[in-house]
Amino acid sequence: MNQNRVALVTGANRGIGLELCRQLAGAGFRTVLSSRDERLGAVAVQHLAADGIEVLYCPMDVTKRFTVDRGIDFVLGACGRLDVLYNNAGALLDEAPAPDKVAVLETTDATLLDSFQVNALGVYRVCRAAFPVMQRQGYGRIVNVTSGAGSLALMTARHPAYRISKAAANAVTRVFADQVGDADIKVNSAAPGWVRTDMGGPDAERDVETAVAGLLPLAQLPADGPNGGFFKDGQAVDW
Repeated sequence: MNQNRVALVTGANRGIGLELCRQLAGAGFRTVLSSRDERLGAVAVQHLAADGIEVLYCPMDVTKRFTVDRGIDFVLGACGRLDVLYNNAGALLDEAPAPDKVAVLETTDATLLDSFQVNALGVYRVCRAAFPVMQRQGYGRIVNVTSGAGSLALMTARHPAYRISKAAANAVTRVFADQVGDADIKVNSAAPGWVRTDMGGPDAERDVETAVAGLLPLAQLPADGPNGGFFKDGQAVDW
């Protein structure tokens, strides 16, 4: 069944996004890898090809609506449909404050706005472009890769711009999930955990393969599966 499905992953030239492409393609999805930097995207595609994994590539900068719309058009032109979307593109832009400073008082407007552009508005832009396609098909699975750091129930003051923007991304999940109607469309948030990537750093708890294995089932939910939820490894996360 997956061989008839098309999956798009944003921010996929490295880390979680790249591994998502690997595992989606391995599960039989026709997979489209997208990234802001075309050179890095081409390297990622070649890296997968060297392992015998074929994916398509399209450039997409989630902070620019025209590239998002163009990317969705590319997927439809190349594949004819779009069944699965992983909104994976994200950025951790908070800088560590000086030892005698408090992060929430030192975070600049620019850091907050730039974080929102990628982590929240970027998710909204791609959902807004992909959702009508899925409505026309009567089928779709959208997975917004957010973070436990965006849980209001678990919120702390560390990395405030990242946390607040990821909480907003969870709100994007909820508003789109409320619009699915009777269509077999599921929109969920997923937390991969603290992962050993360029963002997570070498001391993170999880390897990328394990983290992505916990995200993949949300692409294959049955018609009676959850919609509008927040999950980690299949378990509900407190909002």
